[in-house]
Amino acid sequence: MNALKDVSQVLARLFLALIFIVSGYGKIGGYAGTQAYMEAMGVPGMLLPLVIALELLGGIAIVLGWQTRIVAFLLAGFSLVSGLLFHFNPDDQIQMIMLMKNIAIAGGFLLLVAHGAGRYSLDQRSA
Repeated sequence: MNALKDVSQVLARLFLALIFIVSGYGKIGGYAGTQAYMEAMGVPGMLLPLVIALELLGGIAIVLGWQTRIVAFLLAGFSLVSGLLFHFNPDDQIQMIMLMKNIAIAGGFLLLVAHGAGRYSLDQRSA
């Protein structure tokens, strides 16, 4: 049972982080469009470098299991805030589903905050 737990923790970190790594990388290639979209939604475009850094570096940190509790807490908050800013629209079912996706991702990150990265992580090696 411990082997299943150890492998599932690694896979959970990978699955949670993947969307952020891909999204952060995509924002670099579509920088101007992403910045314009943020500004159209009332979010200052000058925050985009911070968003990219959090998504890319935070995602990589989660995969590696480095500073997992701190990074997971930050990404949980980011998921909730970005979900509310960009997807809260009760008149649009698709946007509300996207908001619920963000809430579910935040829940996954909060489990990492509570339980840590697990056995196969840099956090465990330094403990």
